[in-house]
Amino acid sequence: MRLKSVLLSLSALAALSANLAHANLITNGGFELTTNGTNKRLSYTAPTTADRTTLVGWTSYNGNDGGYNFVLNPGTATTSSSALQLYGNNGFSASPTGGNFFASDPLYYPGYLYQSVGNLTVGASYLLTFDYALGQQVNYTGANLNDYWQVGFGNSVQNTNPLSIDQGGFSGWKSATMSFTATSATQFLSFLAKGSSAGAPPFMLLDNVSMDVMGSKVPEPASWSLMLGGLGVLGFIARRRRNKQA
Repeated sequence: MRLKSVLLSLSALAALSANLAHANLITNGGFELTTNGTNKRLSYTAPTTADRTTLVGWTSYNGNDGGYNFVLNPGTATTSSSALQLYGNNGFSASPTGGNFFASDPLYYPGYLYQSVGNLTVGASYLLTFDYALGQQVNYTGANLNDYWQVGFGNSVQNTNPLSIDQGGFSGWKSATMSFTATSATQFLSFLAKGSSAGAPPFMLLDNVSMDVMGSKVPEPASWSLMLGGLGVLGFIARRRRNKQA
């Protein structure tokens, strides 16, 4: 009886974990998928030149074109080979998940980055998480103060905490968590860099965008430990039964 109870509990936890692992509603939230390579400025439509690209699942638009928005790679972002060179030797680092990240200037033709999110339940709450930072383009002077991401989901708008850096500085990566309630089955999620920094040009950075139904996040390490512990108990009971039979 005890063996059956443990087995049923572990089966339920495994099924729940498998379902939760696929809860993310965002397409290409790490910006790894592009149509024409990385380390380039973004286009609103399909790129017609080698120095432009688009992000799969996302649209970059400022009312005219893709805006002064870029998809960059941490390995080249602080070098002269980058389409947009950020200051290095200031603590600059890749985002917590590494790989490509999105960069936008809040002062120079800023453009929205957005995508349509579907399969929503009206009235349900959704948890949005992402990583963000503030850097500065090389060969420009002055501190950058109070720059932030304006985040829209449907008709709701929220702002991240503002970031400030000295000339040539880097804010380090921060994590943001926001809760939104769906008012329709499909809504647009958008990011717009904002600020009025005296220094220029500041660049807001973004990566690791994820959205899930509230309460459906992938289990924390403690949950996995519980599951592994249960497997250990299961093995112990099985060995004990074999010994008794012998």
